[in-house]
Amino acid sequence: MKKILILLLTALMGLFIIQCGGKAEAPKEDLSYQQGILDKAKPMFGVVPDKMPGSENDTQALIDLGKKLYFETALSNTGDMSCNTCHDIATAGVDNKPTSEGTNNIPGPRNSPTVFNAGFHFVQFWDGRAVDLNEQAGGPILNPAEMAIPDSATAVNAIKAINEYDAMFTASFGAESIDFENITEAMAAFERTLITHDRFDDFLRGDLKAMSKTEVEGLELFMGKACITCHMGSMLGGNMYQKNGLIKPYKDLTDEGRFEVTGLEQDKFMFKVPSMRNISLTGPYFHDGGVASLEETIIMMGDMQLMMQISEVEAAKIASFLKALKGKQFVKS
Repeated sequence: MKKILILLLTALMGLFIIQCGGKAEAPKEDLSYQQGILDKAKPMFGVVPDKMPGSENDTQALIDLGKKLYFETALSNTGDMSCNTCHDIATAGVDNKPTSEGTNNIPGPRNSPTVFNAGFHFVQFWDGRAVDLNEQAGGPILNPAEMAIPDSATAVNAIKAINEYDAMFTASFGAESIDFENITEAMAAFERTLITHDRFDDFLRGDLKAMSKTEVEGLELFMGKACITCHMGSMLGGNMYQKNGLIKPYKDLTDEGRFEVTGLEQDKFMFKVPSMRNISLTGPYFHDGGVASLEETIIMMGDMQLMMQISEVEAAKIASFLKALKGKQFVKS
């Protein structure tokens, strides 16, 4: 009887506390799994830096000039194409086509990579033919299959013919400064501002709730399936060349990659390893835009590059992780 009375009193006290506004503490979420994966991930990856290499001396005037030039259609032979046509900054820096058309309306041989975070890469273009953003910026303007301006003097004259540029170049470089080198330098300065940060950055900084458990499981698979052999560092790529079809050949061997730049046999089918930042937004995939699905690409990469079978379930989880690499400016609120 005494025990029954104690139990009743305890129950009544609990009811009294609840009625008076007391709240029982919710059990703490167990994040030990996420912490364990974070500990494994930290040595392999890094957060995206806030500043891009080479941006130390970029002034706002130079950046503003570069932005205007980035959207300038006068830098194409038909006057209707700009850098933004194929590298649309509103859609993560791409046009989402397998390959982009030039002013001749003929699709080029390679997929247009995103311009976001490009300045963190060790070289530019799929085949590394440009060493930095300055050199890259001039390439499409003079490429007959892209913007098709016949020579740098023609490009300079097209800009000089637009009155408002004179004051902008003077503010950035000084008087009488409109030349091709300064055109590409200004464009590079603007491109150095195109940086994205995402939930994976937050996770790496210690926010264990920044990614869902499924996304963290995808990260574990990404590491466990040896994707990090090539996709590491702050860009999860963009820091080396690798043969496309290391174990099994890619489905289309028409494009021989870096070999077309160097002529070296060991460079056949070698391409710059793409960054995984914003990858869920920048399809279709591979250098020729030959695969539409991110999940299918993951399965193909496991087979071609790693001699490893990745199941559809595993591919879906890895894709879930990769979707956490979407820049916050592209996430609709």
